Amino acid sequence: MNLANKLTIFRIILVPIILIIPFFNIEGDLWGVPITFILIDIIFIIASLTDKLDGYIARSRNQITTFGKFLDPIADKILVIVAMLILLEAGKIPAWIPAIVVIREFIVSGYRLVAVEKNGKVIAANVWGKIKTCTQMLGIILAFIDLNNFGSIFTGNLDGIEFGINLATTLLLSISVIATVFSGINYLKGCKELFKNEV
Repeated sequence: MNLANKLTIFRIILVPIILIIPFFNIEGDLWGVPITFILIDIIFIIASLTDKLDGYIARSRNQITTFGKFLDPIADKILVIVAMLILLEAGKIPAWIPAIVVIREFIVSGYRLVAVEKNGKVIAANVWGKIKTCTQMLGIILAFIDLNNFGSIFTGNLDGIEFGINLATTLLLSISVIATVFSGINYLKGCKELFKNEV
């Protein structure tokens, strides 16, 4: 197994650690941000960096494999969905954000599985998928340290750093949802060719 794939597996291993942290009920905060969220955020950042690193290593060393193409997007999905569910449980983001993400992932995963079965090809992420992943991860990183909930900028009660962080969080997560929808539509277009003469 090459280094890029090892990093992808490492990213998956970090997910259960993120899930376990809230069970410890760590008290205290740093600048108003709960220590629990700070720890989760640090691990999430490390996991996100491995996503960029494994892709760079795979391309620069010509180590792009079918296993990597298959596992890398799965690792991203698991990491992002788990982080969003934690934020949802904490009331930091509305339910429609992870709902749209999960619906898209079911559609794309199904499409990819059928594509592998029919054509023997693993479908790599398109440009909309890459935008989605990047904005999701940045938005989630900020959401964990945001003292306010998604969209609080529209209440008019924020100023200074709080306003800036919430503005960035809201914009990034909003862009990620738009990219998620367009990415899903792009895959659905591919379904026409995939299921031709079968519907």
